[in-house]
Amino acid sequence: MNNLMAQVTRMQKDIQNKQKEIYGTVFVGESEWVTIEVMGDKKIKKITIKNKEIKDEEDFECLEDMIKLALDDAFSKIEKEIEKKLGAYSKSLGGLF
Repeated sequence: MNNLMAQVTRMQKDIQNKQKEIYGTVFVGESEWVTIEVMGDKKIKKITIKNKEIKDEEDFECLEDMIKLALDDAFSKIEKEIEKKLGAYSKSLGGLF
């Protein structure tokens, strides 16, 4: 029983360390007009608009779409990193994560 508890404790510490590593990582999402830096905890760090010549309403609508695409790209990268680093625990713990 003590051996099992020690294993669980080690696993918890390992998971926490990997979560901290993910949360401290900057993920960059990009689209044609926008680059967005998002921390692993999904907090936006920086938004850079590459196209500085937005003139009309149609361009603003396109910019909004580009921001969404860049955010989706960054969030997708975060999810892939979480699966890469913590997916093994999910499988071994029956989908607990």
